[in-house]
Amino acid sequence: MHEATLKTILARFYSNDKYYGSAYLGEQRFDRSTKVEVFSPNNSQAFASISHAKPETINRIIASASAEFKHWRDTPAPKRGELIRLFANKARASKQQLATVISLEAGKPFQESLGEVQELIDVCDFAVGLSRQLYGLTIATERPNHRMMEQWHPIGPVVIITAFNFPMAVWAWNAALSLICGNTIIWKPSSQTPLSAIACHQLLLSAIKDFGGSPELSSLVFGEKAQVEQLVEHRDIALVSATGSCAMGRAVNCRVAARMGRTLLELGGNNAMIVCPSADLELAIRAITFSALGTSGQRCTTLRRLIVHRSLKHQVLTKLKMIYSTVSIGDPFDEENLMGPLINQQAINTMNASIDTAIEQGGILITDDNRLSKGSNQKGCYSRPAIIDIDATAEIVKQETFAPLLYVHSYDSLDQAIEIQNSVSQGLSSAIFTKDMAEAEIFVSARGSDCGIVNVNIGTSGAEIGGAFGGEKETGGGRESGSDAWKNYMRRTTNTINYGSELPLAQGISFDIPTGD
Repeated sequence: MHEATLKTILARFYSNDKYYGSAYLGEQRFDRSTKVEVFSPNNSQAFASISHAKPETINRIIASASAEFKHWRDTPAPKRGELIRLFANKARASKQQLATVISLEAGKPFQESLGEVQELIDVCDFAVGLSRQLYGLTIATERPNHRMMEQWHPIGPVVIITAFNFPMAVWAWNAALSLICGNTIIWKPSSQTPLSAIACHQLLLSAIKDFGGSPELSSLVFGEKAQVEQLVEHRDIALVSATGSCAMGRAVNCRVAARMGRTLLELGGNNAMIVCPSADLELAIRAITFSALGTSGQRCTTLRRLIVHRSLKHQVLTKLKMIYSTVSIGDPFDEENLMGPLINQQAINTMNASIDTAIEQGGILITDDNRLSKGSNQKGCYSRPAIIDIDATAEIVKQETFAPLLYVHSYDSLDQAIEIQNSVSQGLSSAIFTKDMAEAEIFVSARGSDCGIVNVNIGTSGAEIGGAFGGEKETGGGRESGSDAWKNYMRRTTNTINYGSELPLAQGISFDIPTGD
């Protein structure tokens, strides 16, 4: 992208003021005088710089978020929804520019970046409607002249920790719902994608200003381990919502649990698809290709394990090898390219190490070993996707490699396929391709997939915002975005109201207190 075009887009979001709402962004202005350089995976060039927040800044941000929460929680929920509506409209007007920022710093193909911004807009629309539907229950009571009900109340400041691969959408899932539920938010984005965070934050602050609200509603903090630890250990933080690796989630969860706090975790995937003998192979191949290669294999829901019936394995592998050999890889702004780069050189190194380990454990590399990072002077963090035929019991298969690396296994019976599907410690997304209704029903039943997302005749990735997103086991058990995920951001009270003149007890207990007369 030409430098002049880039500067024009960045100027759309980044003011020259030191103060970004209630976050000082590490006590610096957004310019090149700061300390930590940000590199684009597209060409390995530094294009921005940030610095990490100081401890006193974080304390000040938490204090301001806690103070503002006491005002925001008293704002009627439908009015809180109006703020999100204003923000969504600003995002609509800036869709192209926002997508450009994502592709610039995350390396995501531009069409996928547009889809991510649309997801941000969609979840805001969902949240606006939800702001009038934060329903409690009226519960039948066994006592006369009593009423029992449930209410849901805001909880307080919410910390949102996001990963590089969806630098805007995952924040929006949490931010939109947190705000309409009556909470203030503090965002700690990935240091790989700070511009996406600043762009969204500035748009939200603009919406807050138009709304007549306080900028303390939303804060932005850059940092790494020290900053995360300070945020998650603080007792004034009501909820920590963290998206990332299983290792990161364990570390965060332990620190929050030590103070008896609440977490919402959306962690690793290691997702699988079963291809049955009755499957529509053309449909399955298309789903495999996008699920395995979308976002260069860097989605939480990326297909990493393909479990194919033995009678179809040769046919499927032959087709996939041909497709993989023709996949165009390069500049994410070039619409001819299906794949962009991986996020950094470390991701390439990890992928290559996994390939070597898989081969050592008996795997056969199906695709050509022409990794772009080997002996290449090409700028950017590019690598070709790989397919490895390997036994499902190999240890490397149990690990999630966040890259376009697909392991292929064979099976003979559906029970065996489901056992393979469920044999890893992660449990996010799963899929089966079959025309057999019994197989489909078994897969989605309690005896089938143990994942949070269980699909039939569609791939593992591409979830809609209306369904709660998240998984089981080491994926963390959290649910974000749709359905009743809003309950994560609120606390429940059960109210019993006695409007009579007697004091009957539950379960028929009699407890007469002497009157003293």
